[in-house]
Amino acid sequence: MLPNKLSHFKLPARVDAPSAFSVSRRGFLLSAAATATGLAVGFRPLSGQAADADVINPLAAYLEIAQDGSITVLSSQFDMGQGSYHGLATLVVEELGASWSQIDVRGVTGDVALYGNVAFGGAFQGTGGSTSMMTSWDRYRMAAATAREMLVAVAADQWAVPAGEITVEAGQIIHQASGKAAGFGTFAKAAATRPVPKDVALKSPADWTQIGNADLRRYDRVGKTTGQQDFTIDVKLPGMLTAVMIHPPKFGATLTAFDGSKAKALKGVVDVVAIDRGIAIVAQDMWTALKGRDLVTADWDESKAETRSSDEILSEYRTLAKQTPQAMARNDGDTAGAMAQADKVIEAIYEFPYLAHASMEPLNAVARMSPEGVLEVWGGHQMPGLYQYIASQIAETTPDKVVLHILKTGGGFGRRGVPDADVVAEAVAVAKAIGWKAPVKVQWTRENDMRGGRYRPAYVHQMRAGLDKDGQIIAWENHIVGQSIMDGGPFASMVQNGVDPTSVEGSSTLPYAIPNMSVGLTSTKVGVPVLWWRSVGSTHTGYATEVFLDEIIDAVGADPVEYRLALLKDHPRHAAVLKLAAEKAGWGKALPEGHSLGVSVHESFSSYVAQVAEVSVDGTDIKVHRVVAAVDVGTAINPDTIKAQIEGGVGFGLGAILQEEITLTKGEVDQGNYDTYLPLRIDHMPQVEVHIIPSTEPPTGVGEPGVPPIGPAVANAVFRASGRRIRTLPFSKGMTA
Repeated sequence: MLPNKLSHFKLPARVDAPSAFSVSRRGFLLSAAATATGLAVGFRPLSGQAADADVINPLAAYLEIAQDGSITVLSSQFDMGQGSYHGLATLVVEELGASWSQIDVRGVTGDVALYGNVAFGGAFQGTGGSTSMMTSWDRYRMAAATAREMLVAVAADQWAVPAGEITVEAGQIIHQASGKAAGFGTFAKAAATRPVPKDVALKSPADWTQIGNADLRRYDRVGKTTGQQDFTIDVKLPGMLTAVMIHPPKFGATLTAFDGSKAKALKGVVDVVAIDRGIAIVAQDMWTALKGRDLVTADWDESKAETRSSDEILSEYRTLAKQTPQAMARNDGDTAGAMAQADKVIEAIYEFPYLAHASMEPLNAVARMSPEGVLEVWGGHQMPGLYQYIASQIAETTPDKVVLHILKTGGGFGRRGVPDADVVAEAVAVAKAIGWKAPVKVQWTRENDMRGGRYRPAYVHQMRAGLDKDGQIIAWENHIVGQSIMDGGPFASMVQNGVDPTSVEGSSTLPYAIPNMSVGLTSTKVGVPVLWWRSVGSTHTGYATEVFLDEIIDAVGADPVEYRLALLKDHPRHAAVLKLAAEKAGWGKALPEGHSLGVSVHESFSSYVAQVAEVSVDGTDIKVHRVVAAVDVGTAINPDTIKAQIEGGVGFGLGAILQEEITLTKGEVDQGNYDTYLPLRIDHMPQVEVHIIPSTEPPTGVGEPGVPPIGPAVANAVFRASGRRIRTLPFSKGMTA
């Protein structure tokens, strides 16, 4: 998904202009507000005066308590199924002393100064890089603890008892000595009128009942399993029209002419309009829009389109990989000199295809302009501040006149965080094109989604290693060739000295103790639109580095676990997960006949994951029987969610390495649906065991780090089972190469 560090991120001038993006975080104080419903706790802007230095804090309005006792957690983070809403709710329930029956979570936006992701430096509001818990850990606990103390203070005054004798538990404020008890709603409105306390104490970890509770299940599980949870695809507004899109057949092509007369003659088709991104067929329902789409003819100018096949692109990458890199991401010691002195040199080249995000719910958004001139947009807003601005520009209004309704989505994996707001922009543009006469839902088909671009880039890695006479690595070379995700968009400032960090992360940060190491990068110019994909650069760097290291270990006849541990002498958290995964998998013990183990360890998004895969191979058929994972994600807020995310990451990553790929023929994408793009089927999902390292460190990411280790762990096991090294992905190609 999004990268985990945006220290160099700057919004372009056109985005800085609206006041919503220019409010200083230093102008905010923790405050409480009396509302019609009760108590809202958060950080609000001061009126024309600077904040005192001792109370400066970057927090925002994070929770509301109504007079009926219900609690709404206002989430700055977007939930795409990874469980961020549940995690935030856990922090609030813990510190507030609330009952889970009181809790609801709602996504909010509107001001980067209020809801900027502090893990990204607060520069913009966005969800990604597995930062939801990292960015929320302190501020949501503090907001909840502050609310608790304010409620207790009111109860103490009204009951005429010492505040220190009052306890809070399961949504009740209790004074045991007098037998008095009441819910939060009883005191909420009065609490909002009181001064906000400073230096509120958070609970000691010894007193936690929710954080780290292994038996706690997600609060939203019932709604999702019963179908009561609403997604953007479920939005139905009075008079709403549905639009489907015809996009250019090749990336970079532009529309020159179209004929929608036959479609407009179809009963139920309201209009056929051209927008910057293609042709929209607007109808009273989806089925009619689809029938109308098939009646539209169009001419496209392909003079500036990408017309190469994916094979041609990768062939060019292979040639570039053998040349001098354009830029250096890491250059320790004297790699060339050490390589020249090596007793043995090992080389390998690894190839990675384009990959689609392929989430269950195709992209969609709904736009409506009110009579008062307020534009409302419903959707999976992963980068809401940016979308708010883009929508305002299309609608020719100001960002403060754009209201975003942030809905849950059926998956995202990074696809909902698009710098040009693609489907959101389409919904607004189509609604505008028909004169704002009705709300419009733009609903992509699966084929739109699969062929609409924004893929994990294709990459080639050229690897070389030099070994001394004792089999130790004295030189390591990695030249990475592929497209930059960051170049040319609002995140372009992240590219420093020609290096896009999302292209090299996991390789430039390799933890192994190798004295001479160089990581070079050649960023290519290709017309295929690319985007971050679940675990971003580590999707390919983790595979290339861990499989290549295994090739080296096999060449020297060493044990894969012990050799890695020796190289990780300065990285105890890597070593700890590796040891635990190996132990729990029974490394070195007898296996069923025909079964083999493979291992890998990788850090991404400040989390450490080791995986051991148990596989068998029959010809070119690979069966993954079991995966044992050990993870260190700092403080484990929701152990059940951590396990679920690692399990999901294993399935997601396993499907990608075994059989997923996007290919192009003369610039056109070949795959269109799940019959030709093949995510993992349920009968291929292995048994997954997840073991969590106890930690007192702050929480780190879990939505993505389970993906990178599965590929190399399986590939290394396949080698031990069959003697075949898989250097071309997916395995369906690599096993027959």
